[in-house]
Amino acid sequence: SDDEIAFSISTVFLFNVMAVVIFPPLGHLLGLSDTGFGLWAGTAINDTSSVVAAAYSYSITAGDYATITKLARTTMIIPISLAFAFYVARRSRQSGEYSFAAIFPWFILLFMLAAIANTFGLFGERLPAFFSQAGRFLIIVALAGVGLGTNLRALIKTGPRPIFLGLSVWIIVALTSLISQAIGGHW
Repeated sequence: SDDEIAFSISTVFLFNVMAVVIFPPLGHLLGLSDTGFGLWAGTAINDTSSVVAAAYSYSITAGDYATITKLARTTMIIPISLAFAFYVARRSRQSGEYSFAAIFPWFILLFMLAAIANTFGLFGERLPAFFSQAGRFLIIVALAGVGLGTNLRALIKTGPRPIFLGLSVWIIVALTSLISQAIGGHW
């Protein structure tokens, strides 16, 4: 429902903002190197803009490293989505409920084709700039639509449990990233 989507987005946004404020001082307190902090921010913070904000406030090197880490993490959406599509299509083959073509994430293929075409300059300079601005505008429209469809009373009735779940997951991911770095010797 719109209320659940709004609550989810709000929860993620809350922890992203907290990460931008908390991670840099905590990184200094833990004595993380610039690359170590970049790896931590890139793996433990959800939103790309929050990763960039937190990491560049730590240092330029941390920002560069975090951005690359986050973008690499984001590209993993492609194989994971394809694997899920194959899995669901295979499981539903007997029931005939879904075909692979019906559940294939076509946006990924179109994204990859657009990225390749843009890399080779096939769109020129103006079209990518236009689509970038149009994309930002449409994201704002989508988020405004979710906000306008949100019932604050319903969110309040949801209670604190989803926020505690978000907090728990956030802490587990942050600690797992730090532990992985300590084990791998990147601290």
